[in-house]
Amino acid sequence: MPGKRGWAAAAGIVAAGIAVAAGELAAAALSPSLSPVTAVGSVVIDAVPGPVKDWAIAVFGTSDKIALLASMLVLILLIGAACGVLEKARPPAGSAVLGAFGVLGAAAVLSRAQFSPLALLPPLAAGLAGVLVLRALAARIRRYEAAPPGDAGASRRDVLRAVGGGAAVAAVGGGLAVASRSSQVAVEDLRANLQLPAPVQPAQAIPAGADLGVPGAEPLVTPNGDFYRIDTALRVPLVNPDTWTLRVTGMVDREVEISYAELMAKPLQESWITLACVSNEVGGSLIGNAKWLGWPVRTLLAEAGVQPGADTVLSRSADGWTATTPLEALTDARDSLLAVAMNGEPLPPEHGFPVRMVVPGLYGYVSATKWVTELKVSRFADEAAYWTDRGWSERGPVKLSSRIDTPGRGENINAGKTTVAGVAWAQHTGISAVQVKVDDGEWLDARLAAGISADTWRQFAAEVDLPEGEHTLSVRALDANGNVQDAAERPVVPDGATGLHTVRVQAA
Repeated sequence: MPGKRGWAAAAGIVAAGIAVAAGELAAAALSPSLSPVTAVGSVVIDAVPGPVKDWAIAVFGTSDKIALLASMLVLILLIGAACGVLEKARPPAGSAVLGAFGVLGAAAVLSRAQFSPLALLPPLAAGLAGVLVLRALAARIRRYEAAPPGDAGASRRDVLRAVGGGAAVAAVGGGLAVASRSSQVAVEDLRANLQLPAPVQPAQAIPAGADLGVPGAEPLVTPNGDFYRIDTALRVPLVNPDTWTLRVTGMVDREVEISYAELMAKPLQESWITLACVSNEVGGSLIGNAKWLGWPVRTLLAEAGVQPGADTVLSRSADGWTATTPLEALTDARDSLLAVAMNGEPLPPEHGFPVRMVVPGLYGYVSATKWVTELKVSRFADEAAYWTDRGWSERGPVKLSSRIDTPGRGENINAGKTTVAGVAWAQHTGISAVQVKVDDGEWLDARLAAGISADTWRQFAAEVDLPEGEHTLSVRALDANGNVQDAAERPVVPDGATGLHTVRVQAA
């Protein structure tokens, strides 16, 4: 049996667990966007320095949000344990500290949501539930401590029942909070039953020779389930297409609002487009190629009538995230889309369902707004988007890059003829050549796969002869204008990494 301090810590953990469950249940009943846990986590994401974000992406990849949530829940329970011990030693100090976290949760929710009295209910419910439970359990522990020797056993059993019952309530409440996400089920059902319209302009057929089929190389088309996901949404926004609208505001002749049904009735087109994240290190995997179905953004902006002097469009997500995109990238001839489908399926929720932006040639932080709800035509000088407000560059053009997929780093291979293969990209410019090099030798032209378009990556393969020993393989690309990939090594901040991808292998 735990000692009296142990009972106090257990009481605090139970109180914290019930507080979390109460807050999440209240949020589930009102709106998932009001979740105190999600709100606090989003504040953490906003507050941490850029290098810490980059480290989290590098270490956890697309599981960085799960890692943050798990860490937060562990921290909450540890704080609860400390509050329980404090409540035992100096009542009601522990309850006051636990209640203060409810107030902090309320502040976090209000910082993430448009003000509404309802936004205060989940964090206040969490704080109140935690305080009441901790005080009740602490009172039982004090009775146990004050009980005469003959009644100590009964008092201990009373504490055990109370703490155990509280733990059960926390577990059940947490389960109900998860189960009550009916909105998620509803959105998934709507998505599953959507009938995508046939495109007026189908995607270009993949030409023969576009996929070299080299084992170990990245496939030409990235499956939806393997497509990278990097964003600031701790919990994927659940947007009902029946209530979704997109507004065009700002420096326009007339404001325009379009519903999902109206968008789906537009003449949609398909386009092959490779997207890349600015956080992608040299040789990284934060890039993918897909077939997108959508309506050109330029057509919608033309309906609104862009006024002279505008040079950017600030796009806003359902969760409040923003990006500023150069106006010319949304009004020129490139296939900048309000996308509704990806690889022949409605957008997955984590990739922006029901509607997202896709802009060839720009990194996602300035263009690829998911769950988009507003396009504000404006000036760069008048706007501060999420990442540009944190020191990243305004325009974010994708850099000419290449990557070796096979052989892998540190791989042991047979000496002799070896195939070096991978992908190269220069979206909206195109790739004209790829070259590979062994150690300090000459650059050798690789076999370049047929290209789908200038907006997609291209595969390459080269046969090299490796004698026994350790070797360094390097790759570089040339774009359609004859520019050679920048070999100078630079970090991802402020506008994307540069340098040549190298792989060390052992031939035997």
